[in-house]
Amino acid sequence: MNNLPLWVRKTLAWSVHLFTATGAIWGFLSLRAIYDHEWKLAIIWMAVAMFVDGFDGTLARWFNVKTYAPGVDGSLLDNLVDYFTYTVVPAFFLVEAELLPPALALPGAFAILLASAYQFSQVDAKSDETNEYFFKGFPDYWNIMAVYMLIMQMNPWLNLVFLIVFAILVFIPVKYVYPTRTARLKKLTLALTYVYAAIGLIGVILFPNVPMWIIYASFFYVAYYVGLSLWPKKKITEAV
Repeated sequence: MNNLPLWVRKTLAWSVHLFTATGAIWGFLSLRAIYDHEWKLAIIWMAVAMFVDGFDGTLARWFNVKTYAPGVDGSLLDNLVDYFTYTVVPAFFLVEAELLPPALALPGAFAILLASAYQFSQVDAKSDETNEYFFKGFPDYWNIMAVYMLIMQMNPWLNLVFLIVFAILVFIPVKYVYPTRTARLKKLTLALTYVYAAIGLIGVILFPNVPMWIIYASFFYVAYYVGLSLWPKKKITEAV
């Protein structure tokens, strides 16, 4: 990177900000698809937004955006886009797909919006402890939750219970692993994260006829993620 001309380094750094900002485009396209009740297309755009969010941080560190594109606050931009794609879009998804009891669909969506507003605005929402990165409180994976609810076609009242539980978990200061930046069992976590993404891609391709084995296989990663987040750091460190 340092061997490149300064204008190239600045161009690459600003391109990362542009890449992050495209998440808002994919989120907007998701909303259009949701409005048209094109669920598969909506899930695809939501997945593209997640792909951008999964890699923009790595690119930002590679191309040193804080040095070569300091005019934009990358963290603020990321949070703005993430609130839209991880919160607003899935809240609208739940309402339009009728995944919640009709009389409580809007209150359920409002609960997501308000709880996530708190989560994203916390000063230490993303904490760094000796290079161990965490999300404090439920990390707003509402889009993933909405997709599970759609695929599994659970009772709307049960969906509402899960929504309430996750909304409450936003306010409980449990530290959840940041999959792409964690130092604990890093290689295994990244490998399982990529496998989870691949399984999800297969599920999207096969939607709406998603085999149950895909759902069960994906739950293995969910269990691993929760277990890793709850496992005391000292024991994790000794296990690496």
